[in-house]
Amino acid sequence: MADPADPADPTDDEEGAEGAEGATGRGGAHRLPEYADRVLTEVERIPPGRVLTYGDIARRLGGGGPRQVGRVMARYGGAVPWWRVVRADGRLLPGHERRALEHYRIEGTPLRAGADPGATPRLDLRRAVWDGGADGSGAPAPGRG
Repeated sequence: MADPADPADPTDDEEGAEGAEGATGRGGAHRLPEYADRVLTEVERIPPGRVLTYGDIARRLGGGGPRQVGRVMARYGGAVPWWRVVRADGRLLPGHERRALEHYRIEGTPLRAGADPGATPRLDLRRAVWDGGADGSGAPAPGRG
């Protein structure tokens, strides 16, 4: 069986959710795979009101890709602010829209209205993506503004 935290693993799932039940995550009894620990550390750095895409995190880590980051989040992400890791199209993670929206509204994460009346809002990635600055200001990342 392939290692799900291996950035070269071609068998992993689509972008994940906020962590599988029973996953140890941060502070659990089991040691995390090194790649998973790096992903979760990067997620913990994202300030409230800002987001990074799965691909942004993979690029920052210099390895893996969006699917590998998604796999880590699906398995271990429940112990970190999972709602700050988002799809590249700004759509909310299916099945987790309500919980994510609650967090976005509390944190003041920029949203934009859905295309149809009553549709679920999307993230406004031009304004919400964190540039990684130490001040946490969350200025748009280069190429997004």
